[in-house]
Amino acid sequence: MTALSNARRATIMALATLSLAGGARAGQAMEDWSLHGQATFVEQYHPAFKSPYRGTNSLDPGSRGDETFDATLFAGVRLWDGGEAYINPEVDQGFGLSNTLGIAGFPSGEAYKVGESTPYFRLQRVFFRQTFDLGGNAENIEADANQLAGTRTADNLVVTLGKFSVTDIFDDNAYAHDPRNDFFNWSIIDSGAFDYAADAWGYSYGIAAEWTQAWWTLRAGLFDLSRVPNTTALVRGFGQYELVAEAEARHSWWGEPGKVKLLGFVNRGQMGSYSDAVALALATQATPSTALVRKPASRPGAALNLEQQITDNLGVFLRASLNDGSKEAYEFTEINRSLALGLSLTGSVWGRPADTVGVAGVTNTLSTAARNYFAAGGMGILIGDGRLPRYGTEEIGEVYYSAQMTDWLAASGDYQLIVNPAYSRDRGPVSVVSVRLHAHF
Repeated sequence: MTALSNARRATIMALATLSLAGGARAGQAMEDWSLHGQATFVEQYHPAFKSPYRGTNSLDPGSRGDETFDATLFAGVRLWDGGEAYINPEVDQGFGLSNTLGIAGFPSGEAYKVGESTPYFRLQRVFFRQTFDLGGNAENIEADANQLAGTRTADNLVVTLGKFSVTDIFDDNAYAHDPRNDFFNWSIIDSGAFDYAADAWGYSYGIAAEWTQAWWTLRAGLFDLSRVPNTTALVRGFGQYELVAEAEARHSWWGEPGKVKLLGFVNRGQMGSYSDAVALALATQATPSTALVRKPASRPGAALNLEQQITDNLGVFLRASLNDGSKEAYEFTEINRSLALGLSLTGSVWGRPADTVGVAGVTNTLSTAARNYFAAGGMGILIGDGRLPRYGTEEIGEVYYSAQMTDWLAASGDYQLIVNPAYSRDRGPVSVVSVRLHAHF
């Protein structure tokens, strides 16, 4: 009766704090199962801006607002020592500005490439994780979404298999990687030129391994590409694939912790060359389309990712990335070179330690081959104004403030200034104002 009463009291306390964690073994900080959830609402708006011309993939130059909403359940269960399984059903609804078109560094990481006015169901993640202890001191693992509380040794090997996002494992950054809590812009929360394997919602089937020893971690992964660039359906069995690897070094500079990561990737699939598309268009007196010249090809790229704590309250980050600009972007967006810098400050200075303010800027560029393609009227994943008479680098500045309203609810305000949207010096600049509400349990 005592054990049963304790279990009931624990359950009531968990529900009261909007957190569920099941089956903790007596005397051990270990969960056998867990259930977490989140819901995020984002409203974005931009006023009218200068636009002497527009095309199929242009940002609407009129005053416009759009919203997105998603709600996710994170369920996990421990299968055996080191073995865990997770499932993430999700409900999505809404649209990115102009149906997520018109800006290479798109201003909302919460926007989907597939917009719907009514809510719809998706099973975004279903994956298995196995952790192998390799020695060293025991480390505590905190309870979190898709993370069961427990322990593991400092040296370890973690293997993840199933459906999940490449960026769940790779290109992480403590200050800029989560559009539900920090920055919004695609080319700030991820390396802009990292054309990672993903369906239109950002997920893929694959396998990844992470080997950690002392101060370093090596990661490698194999993932399915979409059947056709930037579509809803993924190939199966790695008929078209991405290989990705990342080396992480952890350090202490001036007594403060930080990380440096170097990532490399190569996409292998049916993809079109920009120059071949332009050449065919000239020969046929038509508009260039990479879809007409696709053939088996590889597209490599690399990214440098730095995060550094300056004080207990202040951190800075840098992302620099590039890819093969001779071929079309396959999954992410039309960026061939990108450099992002930013900082994140907690509210401890003004007595609100759970609040965060962030400031960042990013410069995105196109290759010469890509410029020629879009100047001739070609369309891409996110951009395509039908012409590009005056090319300019896409320059984006972003600032946000996230206020923790309760233990489970945060409200954020965000402003972005986008100069030369879709690399056109004739369009914009565009101001994007955002409001975000994020709840979690």
